[in-house]
Amino acid sequence: MSQLDCTLEPVARLDGGNGMRVNGRRYMKITIARKLALLLGILMTLAVTNSSAATGQWVDLFNGKDLTGWIPVHDVKPAVVDGCLQIHKGMGWLRLEKIYKDFILEFEWRAYDNDYDSGIYMRAPLDGKPWPDAGFQVNLRYNALGALVKNRKTIVPAETPKLPINKWHKMRIEVRGNKAKLIINGEDNWETDLIDRPEGYIGIQIEDKKFDFRNIRIMEL
Repeated sequence: MSQLDCTLEPVARLDGGNGMRVNGRRYMKITIARKLALLLGILMTLAVTNSSAATGQWVDLFNGKDLTGWIPVHDVKPAVVDGCLQIHKGMGWLRLEKIYKDFILEFEWRAYDNDYDSGIYMRAPLDGKPWPDAGFQVNLRYNALGALVKNRKTIVPAETPKLPINKWHKMRIEVRGNKAKLIINGEDNWETDLIDRPEGYIGIQIEDKKFDFRNIRIMEL
């Protein structure tokens, strides 16, 4: 008999054993106690699993159907089109519901306009209009692709040339403490230790340019 079967054996016996006629009342008390103990153990296991699931594990941020988990900020109307998260008209941003500290963020994006312009906010506050007035932004601008911006000023210049429109590109952003790293299409772009905000929101800048996003996921560290 396998170890798994041995582990489950007491449960199977609790649900349907013989000998109920002998000391039936006492047996029922033990049975209920064991069931309650088993249930408590299961609930504790689930609680530990859920509390640790967000740390060290990939979590999908976009389900391909709706904007669950995302909050539009200011005059923007993002949408789900053909399974993609699409931004287009408006001036503002689309942020995630929760605050993040250390993380690895991966996503794929596709621009439509030759002069495309967007960005990914990280450790950003809610203050500011139409965009956060503090925090950091990884630029998705055609002539400054990958540049790191702080308080709307470039602190790490772009190292990637303009990427073609109507094609998918992959970006990976790693943030640990005061350090950050950017990888575009599998190639290291830059590393910095200038991240001086401990936490904040992650979001997508919307600046009247059309983009699609997909395969958005995060791993909290």
